[in-house]
Amino acid sequence: MKLDMAIEELHRSENHLVTVLTSMSDKHKTDHEVFHVCRDMAGWSRTHVAELARRGRDFGLDLDAEASEDPGVLAAVKQRAAELTGRRATPGLLLLADLRHLYREAAGTSVDWELLAQGAQGAKERELLDVAERCHPQTLRVARWANSHLKVTSPQVLAS
Repeated sequence: MKLDMAIEELHRSENHLVTVLTSMSDKHKTDHEVFHVCRDMAGWSRTHVAELARRGRDFGLDLDAEASEDPGVLAAVKQRAAELTGRRATPGLLLLADLRHLYREAAGTSVDWELLAQGAQGAKERELLDVAERCHPQTLRVARWANSHLKVTSPQVLAS
């Protein structure tokens, strides 16, 4: 069985998703929806990281249950930069770029969840399949939110 490899890769993907969401939240602090929604979604990914670490132990993995994040000083600098750029005409383009990046990362993480679910089902690992069935929908919601926010934001940004 190679489920350990799938768990490890998904753990890395979810960890990276936490970083992308937190960074995006910090960079777009002046956009309250983006700030708060990204923080909430990062919380989902943190939970996924912890779940994967817990289940990974059954497969001989020693994964960190805590999601790694940017150091506090770097986050403060990003927040200050967001406040300053929030007063210029280019934050919309920055937001579009970040939404595109988030969509791609969430879609990739979703594929990783699908692979893990299929592997768990094939190996009759019910507990691992339960984790995938519980967590994967939230990752899909991240991708759908990024996609819908792109659709709402892009006409305003690109047509102005």
